[in-house]
This record gives sequence, C-alpha cells and structure tokens, in this order.
Amino acid sequence: MNKLASCFLQHGAPSAQSFKSFHVQRSPSLHSLERRSVSMPRSRTADHAATAANATIGPHANTQGADVTVVSGTSFDFERYLSAKARAVHDALDLALQGLPCPEVLSQSMRYSVLAGGKRVCPVVAIAACELVGGPVAAAVPVACAFEMIHTASLIHDDMPYMDDGALRLGRPSNHVAFGKPTALLAGDALLALAFEHVARGCAGAGVPADRALRAIVELGSAAGVGGIAAGQVADMASEGAPSGSVSLAALEYIHVHKMARLVEAAAVSGAVVGGGADGEVERIRRYAHFLGLLHQVVDDLLDVTGTPEQLGKMTGKDAAASKATYPRLMGMEGTRAYMGELLAKAEAELDGFDAARVAPLRHLARFMAYRQH
Repeated sequence: MNKLASCFLQHGAPSAQSFKSFHVQRSPSLHSLERRSVSMPRSRTADHAATAANATIGPHANTQGADVTVVSGTSFDFERYLSAKARAVHDALDLALQGLPCPEVLSQSMRYSVLAGGKRVCPVVAIAACELVGGPVAAAVPVACAFEMIHTASLIHDDMPYMDDGALRLGRPSNHVAFGKPTALLAGDALLALAFEHVARGCAGAGVPADRALRAIVELGSAAGVGGIAAGQVADMASEGAPSGSVSLAALEYIHVHKMARLVEAAAVSGAVVGGGADGEVERIRRYAHFLGLLHQVVDDLLDVTGTPEQLGKMTGKDAAASKATYPRLMGMEGTRAYMGELLAKAEAELDGFDAARVAPLRHLARFMAYRQH
C-alpha cells in the first residue's frame, strides 16, 4: 500500500502562516446552511490558530523522504500510520467483496472501483477517531469499509454521463466507461446496500455494542441520503449553468457540506461512537470532521483550476466548462486560499485538549488536506 500512502505524502506541507484568512459567520447548527449568514472580513484569529498549530506540529523531513511529525515532543510517522491503516482497510474491503452472490460482471465492477485506491479519507478518519477516544481498530474497520463503499458508490454515479460525465477516475477509465452504464449504475447501488449490511455484520463480529452500531448506521444513512450526498448532488446539478453571481456562497456551502463534508463528518462520528467516545468528545470530533470535509472540497475546487489530468488522475477544468459554482469562481483564487486557512485553523482548534499522541493522526491529516497537490 506504499502507492496509496504516497497519494497523501507526495508533496510536503508549507507553513500554515502562508495563508491569509477571513471569517465566515456560521449558525449554531452545522446542518442549517441554507440559513447561514456569510461575510468575509479579515480575521487574525484564524491566522493565530494556524501559526500556533504550525509551531507544535511542523513536518521534519529525513533523507528517505518519510514524513515524521513531532507533537509535544513525541515523534509521529504519518506515512507509516497511513500505510498501516490503508493496508488494513484495503485487505478488509478485498475480503468483503470476495464471493459475492451475484453475476461476475457486477462483482468485477464493484471491485474495480472500490479497490482502485484513492486518498481513503473516510476510512482513515473513522479509524483515527476511534483510536482517539481509546477504541480498538477492530471496532472501526467495518465502519471504515462501509463509508468507503458509500463514497465509491457516489463517485461511480457522479462520473456517469447524466451527472458529472467524467471519463477518468484515479488515472484510469471510470466505471461506466470500463463496464458500461447499466452495470456501473447497479454497481453503485449494490455498494450502497452492501455498506449497511457490512457495518451491521462487522460491528457485531467485532463485539461493538448494538446501540453503538445502530448510531453508526444512522450516521451512514443520513450521510448517504437526504441528509447528505443525495441532497448535495441535486443542489449541485441545479447550480450548473447558473449565471455568474447568482449562486451565493451559502448555497455553494450547502452543496459541499451535504456531499464530502457530511460523509467525512459521519465517518468520524461513527468511528468515535463505535470506539466508545463520550458525547462531548463525539461532538468535537464531528465539528473537526465537518471542517475537514469542507476543506477537502475547497482544495478540490482549487485543484480543478490549477492541476493537470496527470497530476490529479482525472479530467480538470470541467467545473468551469459546465459553469458550475465553485469557490474560486465565487471568491477568486486568493479568497479561496484564505478560506482554506480559515477551515484548517477551525479543524485543528477542535482537537485541542485531546491526548497529544492519540490526536496526531487527525492533526496531520488536516494539515495534509490543506496543502495536497492531488
């Protein structure tokens, strides 16, 4: 899984001080974005938070290029951590997709996309959140796999011609190009259903109490349906072709909070829940993951402008061609980078007070998400 780990670690992280920030006023509820009031005055608070974070978790390169972080005097090797978790999740997904009672072409289509790799943000967040509250990795792996199935299903559907019409995913033909549109559609549907079956069976097998497993299933369902991806995708498609300036920042955030941000949030919450986290811990992790997921999308929008197909493994410039609302289109490049700094500072602030060693993976993941180049 070194290739998978290198997907995260190919590029070093510059100083968080390079970001300027502005403040986005938010309603108390993370799910009430359509009522959000948004303004963009300069904020020194986020700059200060990012600077403080940089002082405590700066990357230290060695001659082998390994990414080792020092947190409160404790060494943490993010590459090794990521590689180990990615391998565990990959092996568990491979096992879950073996011997499926369905036609071989459907099984092949599902495996083609799920086992293709990628950043594995949701699985890593789920496992790291479980460990943060003192839970065992075994409790989080079924949850991690289920969220990766959901995420993969959403990508298969997003790439299809009647959605985002993407012919390339992770440097190879999208599922519908490789297997045909009907099979790809059904592969996405099958993964969606399998995710719920897998988390239910897996949690039971790992000895997770039934009430915790049920809470994780509720999070999974909300993130996949009307409280998440489905709602966000409909709003996203409705915004395509809208005249410049007609889609507000609040409307754009509604789209992305209900897509990637909600999925990352639910994965983190589910990991913390099955790990036995207290309610206060779970809610702080929820807020962290909300900002992390939104940060992921902001960077994606930026890379669609600045990246290349070779760099990203998918076609670029599609958002502009479809006249889609994006952060660079609404805020400009400088404003988008400033917002990245704001989100990074807010995500890391939610981790303050947790055990320094246990929180290191989530701190480092937030930093990577802000500075990634693919």
